[in-house]
Amino acid sequence: MTGRARVPSQPCCVLPGKRLRVPGLPSLAWVPPILLSPATSPRSQADDTDDGPVPGTPGLPGALGNSKSEDPEVPDREGLQRITGLSPGHSALIVAVLCYINLLNYMDRFTVAGVLPDIEQFFDIGDSSSGLIQTVFISSYMVLAPVFGYLGDRYNRKYLMCGGIAFWSLVTLGSSFIPRERFWLLLLTRGLVGVGEASYSTIAPTLIADLFVADQRSRMLSVFYFAIPVGSGLGYIAGSKVKDVAGDWHWALRVTPGLGVVAVLLLFLVVREPPRGAVERHSDSPPLNPTSWWADLRALARNPSFILSSLGFTAVAFVTGSLALWAPAFLLRSRVVLGETPPCLPGDSCSSSDSLIFGLITCLTGVLGVGLGVEISRRLRRSNPRADPLVCAAGLLGSAPFLFLSLACARGSIVATYIFIFIGETLLSMNWAIVADILLYVVIPTRRSTAEAFQIVLSHLLGDAGSPYLIGLISDRLRRSWPPSFLSEFRALQFSLMLCAFVGALGGAAFLGTAIFIEGDRRRAQLHVQGLLREAGPADDRIVVPQRGRSTRVPVSSVLI
Repeated sequence: MTGRARVPSQPCCVLPGKRLRVPGLPSLAWVPPILLSPATSPRSQADDTDDGPVPGTPGLPGALGNSKSEDPEVPDREGLQRITGLSPGHSALIVAVLCYINLLNYMDRFTVAGVLPDIEQFFDIGDSSSGLIQTVFISSYMVLAPVFGYLGDRYNRKYLMCGGIAFWSLVTLGSSFIPRERFWLLLLTRGLVGVGEASYSTIAPTLIADLFVADQRSRMLSVFYFAIPVGSGLGYIAGSKVKDVAGDWHWALRVTPGLGVVAVLLLFLVVREPPRGAVERHSDSPPLNPTSWWADLRALARNPSFILSSLGFTAVAFVTGSLALWAPAFLLRSRVVLGETPPCLPGDSCSSSDSLIFGLITCLTGVLGVGLGVEISRRLRRSNPRADPLVCAAGLLGSAPFLFLSLACARGSIVATYIFIFIGETLLSMNWAIVADILLYVVIPTRRSTAEAFQIVLSHLLGDAGSPYLIGLISDRLRRSWPPSFLSEFRALQFSLMLCAFVGALGGAAFLGTAIFIEGDRRRAQLHVQGLLREAGPADDRIVVPQRGRSTRVPVSSVLI
């Protein structure tokens, strides 16, 4: 074998599912059942071997072919049960368990925000140190997400989640016993809580993707992501009410660990591991095998829909992270300036209904926004394949002016502030489930946990990992330049929070960019899962094919004999 293979000059056909055999080459790629034609000849593909068939290829479906064809047939309930080995009722029960744990996840995360004024008084810290509590947690969560993303694409996801949730519950319980002179220990325990949450958030959506397809998947994801705003709101409510009942804010941190034990038991007893990507493959398609981690990263970096939608989601994380920590404190300062509430003095318990009210608003706007976003997107998708990123862009761009107005009106009317927050948060919440759905259909199944992990890294690194601390830091710097007063405290936090409106507008622009690439990236992922598209392998997996007097180096899978 000299490294060259002869190719017939006339088009010929290949039987479906057969493998290409060339003497001297040990292992050759599966060949899809298509005709070799000038459009699919080695010469025509040589310049685009990484991305598969060039646009205009006859015989390929959708955007990559000349004649548009329908999307792959969606399995019915019996088909899904046959593929996954789980009944529809059991699959729905698994989603319910995952939704409960996601709710608990965000409830734990924002319980601290619900008692933040009391934590500031107990440890005698300023705004920048308060923002650091959330920043440390998010940073740990962000750094460890790629580790669990790698593990989640290769090992049993159920056991990974069980271990992570058990660890997170234990550390949260321990953080409620820290003495006032050990603020650094509170920061350490909040960082360790991120270990457990990273093990869950990167993996759970991929289980749903392996249980459902198409509109069924979108609906189940919307149920799953209802838990984010609802859990966040419950965190504020539980934090403030448990503190009031017990007379001690430490008890607010002892609620979620007990519920975490229940979560581990439910995971162990109810959840079963579905096969990765099986519900999206054709029955005659070869199974997908994990590639190397670096290959996964290269493929994700070349996926513009994934990158741009992740940048848009980063803006969502920046805004929600800032509001989650600082909105109750801002509303309390607004009431103090308006004379509706006495100031929170050192040594006193900070009595305010704003954490409870903001928690209720967060719950309601989350349910309304997530449901509204999914339903609008589902209806528009019938006539516009770019509906998902366009709805996300509309939500972010629409929320920005209302969030700005809520801050601008706070000194004049607390009622107007709450109204604008309600509208702004509703529009902001339209993104949660849709962004997750975009990731799942533009990334192949064997890379989804890794993609989830790196979306978490990006969104938290540039989003809510630093935004609470940044807002607190700007507020502290502004206060130093003004005479000390309750009005100065209010104005400093008001001006620093206005940054959120501008970041939201930038996120809307990123989603508009996603709309440009979404159709092509989705089609490429579909073809890959169905076995009709292969990425270029290592350099030694290429052969030299003479074509019209020239030697062209192409992947083995491009040669059809």
